[in-house]
Amino acid sequence: MGAIPVYRWRLAPDGLATRRQLRALGLRPGGQEVAAQIERPRRRRGPLVAYLYRIDAAKPVRAMTPARWAALAKANTARRICPECRRDAGYVIPSSLGMCTPCAFPDEQRAA
Repeated sequence: MGAIPVYRWRLAPDGLATRRQLRALGLRPGGQEVAAQIERPRRRRGPLVAYLYRIDAAKPVRAMTPARWAALAKANTARRICPECRRDAGYVIPSSLGMCTPCAFPDEQRAA
């Protein structure tokens, strides 16, 4: 495999798009190789890189099946259950705490 073309920020040719741009068009890369990349310079760090895919080779996004919707709902529900008290917190539990706020800070709840 040869080197892929590298374009500067906002100078990519028409017919190429990032994953997000493809998704906004209702498309997905569909297994194709990266066609090019864009580099956005930054002052003190290395450049930001975004991979580009050909729009004409992209495939439509697959529709969600009832089973996928059910699996997604189950996963989102699991993110709301506190592992300490086993209650639904009513929000997605932050990974930094690993538990609901009342379980993470029990002394602050009593003082209020």
